[in-house]
Amino acid sequence: MLKKKTILVAPLHWGLGHATRCIPIINALLDNNFKVLIASDGAALHLLQKEFPQLESIELPSYNISYPKKGSLFKWNILLKLPRILKTISSEKNIIKRLLSESKIDGIISDNRFGIRSSKIPSVYITHQLNVLTGNTSYFSSKVHQKIINKFEVCWVPDIEGSNNLSGKLGHVSNLNLKIKYIGFLSRMNKITLAKKHDVLLLLSGPEPQRSLLEEKLITHFKGTKQRVLLIQGCVESEQKTETLDNIICYNYMLRKDLELAINESEIVISRSGYTTIMDLAIIEKKTFLIPTPGQYEQEYLAKRLSDLKIVPSCVQEEFTLEKLKEIDSYNGFKANNQDVNYTDLFHLFEGK
Repeated sequence: MLKKKTILVAPLHWGLGHATRCIPIINALLDNNFKVLIASDGAALHLLQKEFPQLESIELPSYNISYPKKGSLFKWNILLKLPRILKTISSEKNIIKRLLSESKIDGIISDNRFGIRSSKIPSVYITHQLNVLTGNTSYFSSKVHQKIINKFEVCWVPDIEGSNNLSGKLGHVSNLNLKIKYIGFLSRMNKITLAKKHDVLLLLSGPEPQRSLLEEKLITHFKGTKQRVLLIQGCVESEQKTETLDNIICYNYMLRKDLELAINESEIVISRSGYTTIMDLAIIEKKTFLIPTPGQYEQEYLAKRLSDLKIVPSCVQEEFTLEKLKEIDSYNGFKANNQDVNYTDLFHLFEGK
């Protein structure tokens, strides 16, 4: 009997989106008779450990990404942390060398972790950002990222080709010699027809302090209203906690099955415009209002693009009011123009070596 091959799945810890979009990949690997070794850090690792308690996991060094209170300073904050990021990449490479020397892994799937790769085994990179938007330095940041992508055997882009794509210019480039495969939307969610229990779902995630700043703002607006509000804070802790603030039911986090129910049972969702969240909401075809993280060019671009296409409305954090939610009905909403992910085809890469 052939020994099962072990695939290392390593998402970046930058909010929860990179980890959550790896959940369907991990499930598919297990269904296709692979073993999985999970690797990440912080809340991303804790979430995957809770989703897959039966799997072995290892902790990776942190990139230590955070947001300044003033969103316009985000790019410069990243530049100041560049030495730490480079040190983390070096540590990641050393961990991979150790795992290979111990014959613990046969393939790699890295979601935006630059140092998690090897020329000795099949190494896949996942990103929706072939272009990395950083304002007036976008050309430079995109070229650097594309150079990193080319160090991997193939890049899986969680999107579709054609006009119905979700990522726009982030995930679609021309005249580049990149080894790209569009794999369809990566979502852990399914659309289910259920009775509505919540008027509004406030779905939060992302690095501090911006996550907390938005939470405080939304609670101020919704507390004491007649609307039935469910708040999911996106804070993965050792235990799930809940509290009630007048008309607002608060959970610190939810795992996939409960979150899927919560989204389907809600009339509208207010969330950040992170790409993974957008994929989940598109699959469920949920009425949505987006508030991008201040200073994060990617989220600002995605929110504006979806608004310009009359799909879902958005506004900057400082300008949000309950009145703006009336705009939702004048937009067309998400349509799940997705293709099923062909995991058998994707995983063939790991079968041949």
